[in-house]
Amino acid sequence: MASSLRGEVLNLYKNLLYLGREYPKGADYFRSRLKAAFLKNKDVKDPEKIKQLIARGEFVIKELEALYFLRKYRAMKQRYYSDDSQ
Repeated sequence: MASSLRGEVLNLYKNLLYLGREYPKGADYFRSRLKAAFLKNKDVKDPEKIKQLIARGEFVIKELEALYFLRKYRAMKQRYYSDDSQ
């Protein structure tokens, strides 16, 4: 693996590990799943395949961020807007 791709993979792993701290099922659950996913692909040598995997990881980062923003929005909405219809 080229050193630049190795740096990208390590950076992706660190970012995902950081985002996993707030995962709804818990940080330990997320960490074990993340480690398993990275170990599954540790023998990939093709630079194009590595780039595809990095792009998939960046997509997962965006999905996690959206999940966290949605959770934060729901919590704020619950605090500020009471349900008076009942």
